[in-house]
Amino acid sequence: MPLALFDVDGTLTTEHTWKALMVGFAHHGLKRATHRGFLAVHYPLYMLHKLGLVSQERFRRVWAGDLAWYFRGLTPAALAPVLHTAVDYLAQHWRAAGVARLQQHLDQGDPVVLVSAAPEPLLRAVGQALGVAHVVGTRPEMRQGRYTGRTVPPVCIGRHKAARARAYAEAQGWPVDWSTAYAYADAISDLDLLEMVGHPVAVAPDPALAAIARERGWEVVTDPA
Repeated sequence: MPLALFDVDGTLTTEHTWKALMVGFAHHGLKRATHRGFLAVHYPLYMLHKLGLVSQERFRRVWAGDLAWYFRGLTPAALAPVLHTAVDYLAQHWRAAGVARLQQHLDQGDPVVLVSAAPEPLLRAVGQALGVAHVVGTRPEMRQGRYTGRTVPPVCIGRHKAARARAYAEAQGWPVDWSTAYAYADAISDLDLLEMVGHPVAVAPDPALAAIARERGWEVVTDPA
């Protein structure tokens, strides 16, 4: 039973998990000041990324790491309705090609792990919706039963994403043959994860990842036209 690792944003969804999280907080009338502050701080970085002055990985690392601001002061119970709304939003934007491959692995009984820069509480909720029990994401810090608003480093992206996926599989005691394992991702920032396995699959890849996939003969899947 080969291990299958799935990125989420762009791979299993056509929408961003961070946007879903913001939709969830807005729907419940929470963290409005935090939202204004987050956008004021991070949108300049977003524009620099769009202009090609900041790499995709650096932009996503900062953005994902600071999503923990939204959790500050909340308990897991208080966060739960927000996560439910966020997953309902994402369910309107599942990527058919990615979800079909995920379901195929589940039907075969393969161990499946969602691996994403998204906060782990949100990933667990996404996993529950998709029937996936195992997730590896960015960990928001907790003290005395409440989120502090800080992230436990490292953010789960780039080489750290690959390293944490490997460590998780080892912690589960799975006898993984990485030459038979699969990884599914859409972005160049996921290259380390894809290079770690024998069966890398680019799902609706961005231009940089698409070029590498063509050069190396990797499988590429996209949604039906």
